[in-house]
Amino acid sequence: MEDHSKDEHIVRIQKIKDITHNVKQFTVDRPGDYKFEPGQATDVVINKAGWQGERRPFMFTGLNDWDHLEFTIKIYRDHKGVTNQLGTLHAGDELILHDVFGAIKYSGEGVFIAGGAGVTPFIAIFRQLQKDGRLGKNKLIFSNKTESDIILKDEFEKMLCDNFINLLTNEKTEQYHYGMIDMAYLKVKIDNFSQYFYICGPDPMVKSVEKTLIELGADKGKIVVEQV
Repeated sequence: MEDHSKDEHIVRIQKIKDITHNVKQFTVDRPGDYKFEPGQATDVVINKAGWQGERRPFMFTGLNDWDHLEFTIKIYRDHKGVTNQLGTLHAGDELILHDVFGAIKYSGEGVFIAGGAGVTPFIAIFRQLQKDGRLGKNKLIFSNKTESDIILKDEFEKMLCDNFINLLTNEKTEQYHYGMIDMAYLKVKIDNFSQYFYICGPDPMVKSVEKTLIELGADKGKIVVEQV
């Protein structure tokens, strides 16, 4: 591991683990002075010829007091881009990390609404809340195409119990609701629109859910979306 400059840290991949059929967890070395808050991100570069000019933002999914860093990344094998290349890496390969920047900041108890890989900033937030004994009544509504797409399902179920709510858009099962996060669904699942709402996922989904929440009486100042 080498601290290449103030804004650039070359780190070694320690371990790669499959989380779902298309999501991998990367455990990497941690630079000694590297600090972040749950919900924050950094730009990541693959330290291989032909890829050093390709920076992509990824959320930290580990905690600030761990001796390593963790990223949980969806691999898009059909795009032939950075995530596809990340999916070919092995332990011992190197990444280049840059400065930490703000993404989603926890401001108080509320409802987290995630679509697919949009759950990644919430992973560290929930892990930190659990560590601090502050999970409270925080709720996670998680939308995925199929049950096999649910990231860290077992961990979230253990952590949040009945406050971990899943719905599927492309698969009908007996266990989970089938459909979209629309006005009818939010009316059923939420009885308090004065609390905080945290939304992360594909841009169209984020905009649609934010608009619907405001129509249902949510305070725009208490709707938290990704900040870059």
